Amino acid sequence: MPLEFAGPATPLTDADIEAAAQKIGCQVAAVRAVIAVESGGGFFADGRPKILFERHYFSRLTKGKYNAAHPNISHPKWGGYGPSSTQYDRLAGAIRLDRDAALRSASWGAFQIMGDNCKMCGFSNVEDFVTAMVSGSSAQLDAFISFIRKSGLDDELVRCNWAAFARGYNGPAYRENRYDTKLAAAYQLHFHGGAHVDGPRPTLRQGDKGDAVADLQRALKVVADGDFGPGTKKAVIAFQKAHGLYADGIVGRNSWALLDD
Repeated sequence: MPLEFAGPATPLTDADIEAAAQKIGCQVAAVRAVIAVESGGGFFADGRPKILFERHYFSRLTKGKYNAAHPNISHPKWGGYGPSSTQYDRLAGAIRLDRDAALRSASWGAFQIMGDNCKMCGFSNVEDFVTAMVSGSSAQLDAFISFIRKSGLDDELVRCNWAAFARGYNGPAYRENRYDTKLAAAYQLHFHGGAHVDGPRPTLRQGDKGDAVADLQRALKVVADGDFGPGTKKAVIAFQKAHGLYADGIVGRNSWALLDD
């Protein structure tokens, strides 16, 4: 019998993330930081979207009618999550009581957006939202873009104001989870190129020096002095614009892939 909520589990590509950053106006590293902290990726190995069931949401949405009999899935206080392997079991238990409230009480996918925020993500109901979350990571990314725009958090992401973003995205308890510091650390990792097994070329930006910069300058057909200054940045931005990339002046995997062709 197939698992409910299992889908194709299509992963995000570098191009997907770069396009999202361009739509938001933020850095690619900022989008990657949110994914890293929220989920590390949108799907479990069985093809179902990653979820976290929030018992306090279910309690609020059902006006506490199940608190006494089902405290594991309905409770006025947040917490009591248990391991990730139990989240769909908890969701299933809640669905047996109230399907709509249950789906609204889980956070879904790569960006862990609450089902209760389905309308802010552009969906008329939570069933359509969940169907999209199941369909693949691209739909999860589109929902994220819509959600942060509607909630006014896009400017916080643009400025990398992690405390303000964390407060709006994760709620008033973000400090207890050190959500803002985790985001800041993940951003720094991805800003500096991520785990360097990701690609054979280093991520380069203004201020860098050395042979890799000289290689970049030769590819751009500018003076190859090995010093990534304003002139090189201008050439990088022009190249990125000409090739439909996010024109941030930072040379990452997507820019290198085209430069090396």
